[in-house]
Amino acid sequence: MNKGRLEAFSDGVLAIILTIMVLEMKVPHGSDLAALRSLSPVFLSYILSFIYVGIYWNNHHHMLQTARKVNGAILWANLHLLFWLSLTPFVTGWMGENHFVALPVALYGAVLLMDAVAYSILSHTIIKLHGADSLLATAMGKDVKGKASLLIYFVAVPLAFVNRWLSLWPAMFSWR
Repeated sequence: MNKGRLEAFSDGVLAIILTIMVLEMKVPHGSDLAALRSLSPVFLSYILSFIYVGIYWNNHHHMLQTARKVNGAILWANLHLLFWLSLTPFVTGWMGENHFVALPVALYGAVLLMDAVAYSILSHTIIKLHGADSLLATAMGKDVKGKASLLIYFVAVPLAFVNRWLSLWPAMFSWR
């Protein structure tokens, strides 16, 4: 099966995710800097998530460039990744609107964790189709970075209830 449709569909979904995030930022009532200042948590969460989704888009693009073809398992694994990424606007908005309190930050971290899990599943599914000597398998090697990402995101979720700013560290310096 040709991978072109998968790439086009994924690019479209990611573009919609980014569009929804920006549309969730409401125009302030007022024309002074104080009106903008009140939106700073929402804007900060938007910047963080925009960069995060952008990193996934970039990595996804490069990963699919290594694939010669796709099969049903890859289509479903890709849809699984897009599902978790599609939750980013919701958790981004909730976190920003609530000024980064513990529960929204923890849920944000849980979505980041599931993004990383889904990305790992997709990469392993592509490798399964193309073989252990494929370009992607060679590029990933032992995937130390990917495994470290999963562990860090896993630790970050409960850490939100101890120190929410430290919990956001993996998102600010994304390992993917």
